[in-house]
Amino acid sequence: MSPTSTVSEAAAQRTVMARATVGVIARYRAWLPLADDDPVITLGEGSTPLVLAERLSEELGCETWVKVEGANPTGSFKDRGMTMALSSAVASGARAVVCASTGNTSASAAAYASKAGLQTIVLLPAGRIATGKLAQAIVHGAKVVQVDGNFDDCLELARKLSHDYPVALVNSVNPVRIEGQKTAAFEVVDVLGDAPDLHVLPVGNAGNITAYWRGYTQYLANGPATRTPRMWGFQAAGAAPLVLGHPVLDPETVATAIRIGNPASAEQAIAARDESGGRIDSVTDEQILAAQSFLAATEGIFVEPASAAGVAGLKELRRTGELEAGQQVVVTVTGHGLKDIDTALAGRGPVRAEVVAPDLHAVAGVCGLR
Repeated sequence: MSPTSTVSEAAAQRTVMARATVGVIARYRAWLPLADDDPVITLGEGSTPLVLAERLSEELGCETWVKVEGANPTGSFKDRGMTMALSSAVASGARAVVCASTGNTSASAAAYASKAGLQTIVLLPAGRIATGKLAQAIVHGAKVVQVDGNFDDCLELARKLSHDYPVALVNSVNPVRIEGQKTAAFEVVDVLGDAPDLHVLPVGNAGNITAYWRGYTQYLANGPATRTPRMWGFQAAGAAPLVLGHPVLDPETVATAIRIGNPASAEQAIAARDESGGRIDSVTDEQILAAQSFLAATEGIFVEPASAAGVAGLKELRRTGELEAGQQVVVTVTGHGLKDIDTALAGRGPVRAEVVAPDLHAVAGVCGLR
């Protein structure tokens, strides 16, 4: 075999691999508001696993699929919207972007902005961000500003900054973010062949439930789907403004990604709930952490606490008899567990591995093998 043919074969293999990791804009461009000549800033987001959760299905009495959004490049669903936000920012001539964040948005914005060659300004609630998410923003070169306030204070400042200075706002109040995030609904239909009976997900700033509903309704209107699901959202009990019907001034929950007291997309989320015949409820921190542990221990899916809110809600409604058996259910888990390892390990006691001699019987003994 000649060196030339070897290089050609390697190039062909790389091309196949590249095609397998195209981002959501390349895959769904006809469904997205981009001009043909607009630049595309992508890290190969989307095409995340849709996993049949067998033990969860057995417990719920429903065919339950888990949409694992932690498999996106920066470990959360935010990447779907951020590819659109940064592509739009570059097309508009922006030289910097700004976001308020509970963590995942900042990680995603910083990564995509670094790819685009833009500066990122991140406004975070002081001392209330999981270390893993903060590390992502820092290593991608973001200018991180901690604000003595909560997420809602940060978002208000980000809005004002983008209004008064030449920076693009990339929070989900930017409508192109929702456009990118709706592609997850397209993927669900593409895999299952139609929309499920029920789609369940966590609700924080409420952009994701809005985006999924938009995706499902667009697929229904244009042919790939023959129906839409009921949309069920779950907030943390300490940060449940949509359940209470009013903003929460001091939201508090272990699920930092949904620790939001005044969701920017509240109106659209309520519309998604009502138009779909769905519901938005709350779950306790204890239920969230139990669901996080359940997913990791029984389904092999490690998620951050907020991601487990939907599973916690399903388990609670099954317990109360409000979840009808026999349905096809999709539950979105929004971020990877490595985002917040401190919370994952809290309450488990000191993490120690027993030290033994390099001896087969010693290892077997501590493992309980006989």
